[in-house]
Amino acid sequence: MKTLKKVRIVVLMTFMMSLLASTAYAATPYESYTINSQGNDIRSIAGFVYDGSITGLDIESSAFVRPESLFITKDGMIYVADAGNNRIVQLDKNHQFVRIIGDADGPGKLGEPKGVYVKEDGTIYVADTKNGRIVLFNPDGTFDKEFIRPESPLIGSTFSYSPSKIILDKRDYMYVVSDGNTQGLIQLDPNGQFKGFYGANHVGFSWSRLFIRLIATDSQQQKIAAVRPAEFSNLDIDKEGFMYTTTIGEAFNQIKRLSPVGVDTLNIGAQRQYGDFYSAGPFAMPSFIGVSVDEDGIITALDLQSSKVFQYDKLGNFLFAFGGVGEQRGLFTTPADLAQTADGDIYVVDRGRNSIEVFRKTPFAALVQEASTLYVDGRYEDAQEMWQEVIRLNSNYEMAYQAIGKALYKEEKYKEAMEYFKLASARGDYSMAFKEYRKELVKENFAIIAISAIVLFILLRIYVPKLLRWLSRKVKQKSQVKTNALVKEGETV
Repeated sequence: MKTLKKVRIVVLMTFMMSLLASTAYAATPYESYTINSQGNDIRSIAGFVYDGSITGLDIESSAFVRPESLFITKDGMIYVADAGNNRIVQLDKNHQFVRIIGDADGPGKLGEPKGVYVKEDGTIYVADTKNGRIVLFNPDGTFDKEFIRPESPLIGSTFSYSPSKIILDKRDYMYVVSDGNTQGLIQLDPNGQFKGFYGANHVGFSWSRLFIRLIATDSQQQKIAAVRPAEFSNLDIDKEGFMYTTTIGEAFNQIKRLSPVGVDTLNIGAQRQYGDFYSAGPFAMPSFIGVSVDEDGIITALDLQSSKVFQYDKLGNFLFAFGGVGEQRGLFTTPADLAQTADGDIYVVDRGRNSIEVFRKTPFAALVQEASTLYVDGRYEDAQEMWQEVIRLNSNYEMAYQAIGKALYKEEKYKEAMEYFKLASARGDYSMAFKEYRKELVKENFAIIAISAIVLFILLRIYVPKLLRWLSRKVKQKSQVKTNALVKEGETV
């Protein structure tokens, strides 16, 4: 009953949104779309609409200069890594100035910080990039301690330590993205001691590279540049402790969900293309530089190449996209990072414009996300009514057809499920439903099939042999008649 009530509320909100859809769309300088099974863009109702900008000009902090990233707490506090001004700016949920952290002279003075993370108790961790360290500030904003370059034989003496992004797990272990590092995320314990590299990307197999290695001389091989794994660009962590990362320089699987042992659980046995693969040119590929995951596991990622934000469910199914390159509000010049509030609104750092762009989640997005969450959890029947409403609002939303097909399949309505799977172009699911439908037909018509089989057996076993013998006799008789006629004809001659 609670689910049905929530459905009615969301549907009512979505209906109201549909009345305003034309106005909202006209105010949005980008086309909202979904992607079908053939990889084509299909126009859709906007999931997110531009809702304002934060520049710092109208608050006590003064204007941002080259902001690099931000962090939003559960209660809506916003922390901006304002790299050009060498500081962290804290705002409240209404975008009002609270304080500046790290600008005072002393051990806590920051140098072009690129990353910030805030614990639930208010402790602030800053990736102080230019100074090559992690800085801790107390909840009141005062300097606590610093973690400089870690020492370990695994790192080596020539390792360049340039922390740019940081996240903490439940044990207070720090996971650090260091610019230029291709060995994986740097894992530090609460005391700043190096604990290893985590979740490194792998270099794929290449026949051409193998061939060159086989035919090249030793001196030539020494001159060939070593192929290194792609480096991580950003990270986030979910409530279950899975780490979400983005990678620059890879054509596939640029978004990953790493288990506690560093195994990618999002792209198991697959090579996925996220974002718009060729949107920025014939040889371009996405360059994801920001990622955020919400309480339900919905993934939101920022692509520098297309300047778009892409949103996926927990299984990696595409939900929404918005943004693009341009000077209008709602578009970006040089996006750098993103974060989202507990309500699902998305904040994007636009370094080129020295601003934070705010996007409000629409009721249609809320409907799709809730239906998708139920779908991912296997609660197909609970989500069915929501997906029906999604189709009513947007008949091109393929995922809704597949989800409804799953619900019908679970209800053992295989024929109806086949129809929805066909609309979703879900061949695998269609085959499974067809197989079950065929079994069902056989079961329902077993008596007729059994009697038909018996009759066919009797015909084949008794009457068919008799018919064959009769035909054989007829053939022999005709042959004998012809023979006798020829003999008579010979005697006459």
